[in-house]
Amino acid sequence: MRRIYLKKGREAPILRGHPWIFSGAIEKAEGELEAAGVADIFDAQKNWIARGFANVKSQIRVRVLTWKNEPIDGDFFSRRLDRALSLREKHLSDTTNAYRLINGEGDFLPGLIVDRYNDFLVCQFFTAGMESFKGDIVGALGDLVPATGIFERSEGKVRNEEGLEPAAGVLFGEAPPDTISITENGFKFLVDVRGGQKTGFFLDQRDNRAFLSTLARGQTLLNCFSYSGAFSVYGFGGGAKSIVTLDSSRPALELAEQNLALNGFEAVDGELLKGDAFAYLKECKSNFDVIVLDPPSLAHRRSDVSAATGAYKFLNLHALRHLSPGGVLLTFSCSQHLAADLFQKVVFGAAVDAGRKVSIVKKLGQSIDHPVSLHHPEGEYLKGLALRVLD
Repeated sequence: MRRIYLKKGREAPILRGHPWIFSGAIEKAEGELEAAGVADIFDAQKNWIARGFANVKSQIRVRVLTWKNEPIDGDFFSRRLDRALSLREKHLSDTTNAYRLINGEGDFLPGLIVDRYNDFLVCQFFTAGMESFKGDIVGALGDLVPATGIFERSEGKVRNEEGLEPAAGVLFGEAPPDTISITENGFKFLVDVRGGQKTGFFLDQRDNRAFLSTLARGQTLLNCFSYSGAFSVYGFGGGAKSIVTLDSSRPALELAEQNLALNGFEAVDGELLKGDAFAYLKECKSNFDVIVLDPPSLAHRRSDVSAATGAYKFLNLHALRHLSPGGVLLTFSCSQHLAADLFQKVVFGAAVDAGRKVSIVKKLGQSIDHPVSLHHPEGEYLKGLALRVLD
């Protein structure tokens, strides 16, 4: 067993429940440290305090799994997965068969994401520790969830930092088809789990899409960064008068067109438009009753925050200028490194420069299947505001 000894006084965050230990907090380490694996964590007085995955290649040297002296094995993952599944089964609607089953630190399984799309599961193993238990995790998932297939899409910056190559392919059962048909709150969508963004669909926006539908009746909508058109489907489902669905990707718009048709909205007053949202908002001559701004992450690293605030301000400034009197802006940031208070300040600055008086109707965030550990506020990556302009 690897043993990690912390510097004096550096155990406090861990005892309070934070799951990350950085290299600067470590006094010394013992054991087989070249390969990532399970490690015990001790304070400076050599008192055992936690157990987790250690990896000397990662900036985050240890990701804590448990504060109990319990073995990390197949049974451990079965218990954690079963607990996570029970939360979803208890709170999600019977008209929804696509949701996040495991949300990393929010389900006390750092480095693991599992999304369910109807009869298929899509996994992301972001850390070397989780990678080493892939067989146990896939086996436990197969026992708990009646899946036709389990597919892996493990890629991204975190995996690179862990010293891992991207990995994709079938882990269990059948390979997923080109698109999987799912149902969310009664609406139907086609999802590309092999090549789509994230694991194929923005599951974290479910509750916010439902909120949009309550605002849509008789309104004109602009859906920026629309991807496969989910906000547009909910908008028409809520009775929108017309919707412009805007994205820079032709394949995404083709999927959006299919999703609108799948829900019976192919004949409604809508426009699918390929274009850059920044340029469109700057040059557009039309006004809208409701605008949705859901850009991809604009700050992948902490060093990107300064540039990202400028981009967010630009988007919100021009969106606010294109809202009709009494109109509503749903604006989001999924950048983990951009704090919620800073995002609100950026939007405030945009409102001042746009010359619009604005009230916050509702603060928005990720849906219930994306829980955030109270001890790990970094997990609250999705920030959103529903804003109404006065005139």
